[in-house]
Amino acid sequence: MTTTAATDAENSGAHPRFIEALRELGLDQVPPLIRRFPEATRTAAEAAAAIGCELSQICKSLIFAAWGSPLLERSRELGGGVPVLVLMDGASRVDVELVRKELGVDKVTQAKADVVRETTGYAIGGVPPFGHRTKTRVLADRSLLGHDVVWAAAGTPYTVFPMAPRDLVAHADGTLVDVRELAA
Repeated sequence: MTTTAATDAENSGAHPRFIEALRELGLDQVPPLIRRFPEATRTAAEAAAAIGCELSQICKSLIFAAWGSPLLERSRELGGGVPVLVLMDGASRVDVELVRKELGVDKVTQAKADVVRETTGYAIGGVPPFGHRTKTRVLADRSLLGHDVVWAAAGTPYTVFPMAPRDLVAHADGTLVDVRELAA
């Protein structure tokens, strides 16, 4: 990272693990513009209001727990479900049944806060799409591709960064899927 880019990223308020992930992904030469807010933006609606963008331009990073074949052995090791990251646009909800089918498992539930922190290294409300403590399977909903730029957490509830959705999915090593809950 160049001195100026390193200083800018490190002074941004982004989580140090996230800044390291930018370096590892080669995003330090032209780092994303990290915005820091004076107040936490723990929800997609709060982040969209603070940025001044559409709610659907927020990329939520949500951790779910999957149980059952083919992930059964790993779920036993973890004492529960296998963590799975789902990237979803801020205006939509995840359909856990579609996630279950996509993974080919028996059951999917939203992960508890301690599992999120243990898996990612970040607290709920600040989980970025990449730069996690552990390697996790990533599903990215196609709804993110409806925008030129989306905003995601930079490791804290106070920081966000913009990125083209396809680049974000690629850096997260995500698989594009359709797991958005459809309106009834």
